[in-house]
Amino acid sequence: QIALYEAELERAHGQMLEEMQAMEDEKNRAIEEAFSRAQVEMRAVHENLAGVRTNLLTLQPALRTLTNDYNSLKRQVRDFPLLLQETLRSARSEIGQAIEEVNSANRELLRKYRRELQLRKKCHNELVRLKGNIRVFGRVRPITKEDGVGAEAASAVTFDPDDDAVLHLSHKGKQVSFELDKVFPPKATQEDVFREVQALVTSCIDGYNVCIFAYGQTGAGKTYTMEGTAANPGINQRALRLLFAEVRGKAADWDYAISVSVAEIYNEALRDLLGKEPQEKLEIKLCPDGSGQLYVPGLTEFRVQSVEDINKVFELGHVNRATECTNLNERSSRSHALLIVTVRGLDRSTGLRTAGKLNLVDLAGSERVGRSGAEGSRLREAQYINKSLSALGDVIYALRSRQGHVPFRNSKLTYLLQDSLSGDSKTLMMVQVSPAEKNSSETLCSLKFAERVRSVELGPVSRKAELGSWPSQEQLE
Repeated sequence: QIALYEAELERAHGQMLEEMQAMEDEKNRAIEEAFSRAQVEMRAVHENLAGVRTNLLTLQPALRTLTNDYNSLKRQVRDFPLLLQETLRSARSEIGQAIEEVNSANRELLRKYRRELQLRKKCHNELVRLKGNIRVFGRVRPITKEDGVGAEAASAVTFDPDDDAVLHLSHKGKQVSFELDKVFPPKATQEDVFREVQALVTSCIDGYNVCIFAYGQTGAGKTYTMEGTAANPGINQRALRLLFAEVRGKAADWDYAISVSVAEIYNEALRDLLGKEPQEKLEIKLCPDGSGQLYVPGLTEFRVQSVEDINKVFELGHVNRATECTNLNERSSRSHALLIVTVRGLDRSTGLRTAGKLNLVDLAGSERVGRSGAEGSRLREAQYINKSLSALGDVIYALRSRQGHVPFRNSKLTYLLQDSLSGDSKTLMMVQVSPAEKNSSETLCSLKFAERVRSVELGPVSRKAELGSWPSQEQLE
C-alpha cells in the first residue's frame, strides 16, 4: 500500500512539475507577448511624442506670434481712449478749421454784400437827388410806460437784420413790409439820426433850399426828434450848431449871416412865435420880384451867432407855441411848428452870393378823435390838424400822379411847404411811428403815407447863387 502511495505521489509530483513547467512556459510566453506589446506601444508613444514635439516646435512661433498680437491688442485697447481722444481732437480741429473757412467765406460774402448794399443805396440816393425824390426816413420810438402793459403794449414792429431800410409791421395777424430810405430802430440815438441828415443841412450853406419835416401820429416822438431835450437836443439845435461850425470853417473866404424865424400853424392860422404879438395871423404871399418864391410878410427874423442865441430863440418859441393835454399825449403839440433858418453867404474873392433856406417842420400829430378824447376847442384843433394833414396827402397824391394842378393852397401847411414840395429844394420826411400793438393801425397809415411820399418825384434842385453886392448889416437886420 505504501508503495502504491509512493508511486501515486511520485506521479503526482511529476504532474505537478509538468504543470509548473507548463505554467512557467506560459508565464514566459505571456511576458514575452506583453513585452512585445509594450515595445510596440512604446514605439507608438515615442512616435506620438515625436509628433507632439514636432507640433510643439511648430506651435511655439505661432504662440509667440499670438502672444505678440495679444500684447499688441492689449496695448491698443489700453491706448484706444487716448487714440480716440486724439482722433476726435484732430477731427474737431479739421471740422473747426473747415467751419472757420466757411465762416470766413460767409463773412467775406456778407461784407461784399453789405458793401454792395451800401453802394446800391449810395447810387439810389444819387438817383433820388438827380430825380428830385423826397427822401423818407423812419424812426421807431421805444415802448414806454404810457403804452401800458400786456399784449397791447407788445411791439408790433420788427427789423430786417441785413437791410436797415426795411421794417415789418404785424397788423391783424399779418406781416406788412415797408421799404424806406433808412429806418432807425428804438435804440438809435439822436446822434445816429442827425448823422444821416447833416449832409442835407450843410447843403443850405451852398445855396440850396432844404426841408426836413417830421410826420406821424400823436405821441410817436416827432417833437423829440426835431427838438429833443436840453441834455439830448434834436435835429433843430444840432443843425444850427453844425451850421455855425461850417461857417467858422469857411470864415477865411466867406462871410455868412444866419438868421432864424419860428412860426406855427394853429387852427389854419399862421402865427409868428418870435413876434411881439404871437396871436396875430400872418399871410403867405409870393415874392414881388417875380421869382415865384413864397415869403411871409411881418415874420420876425433873428440873427443868431452862437448857441446862446439859439437857446434864447427856442425858449421864446416854446413859450408861445400852442400845446394842450389830450388822452394820447400829455404834452401833445396842437400845431405845426416851423423853424426857418436862412443862410446868406458872400465869397469875398469872387463876389458870389448865395442864399439857402433850411425849413425844419414839426408837424402836429395825426390822431383819431375817438381815441384822443378831444372835446370842444380840442376837437376843433384836431379837426384842423387832420384837415391840414389830409391836404398834405392830397398834394402828395397829385405830385405822385403828375396831375397838372397841385392843391397847395388847400391849407396853410401845404402852401407854406410849396417851396419844399415843388422841385426847388431837397426834402426829407422823418416818419415817426409807435411800435405798440394798440397803435398798429395808426402806424400802418403812417408807413403807407411814407411809401407814397417816397415815390414822389420833385425834379432837380436848384442853387440860389448869383454875383452881386453884399447887403449891408442894416439891410440884413
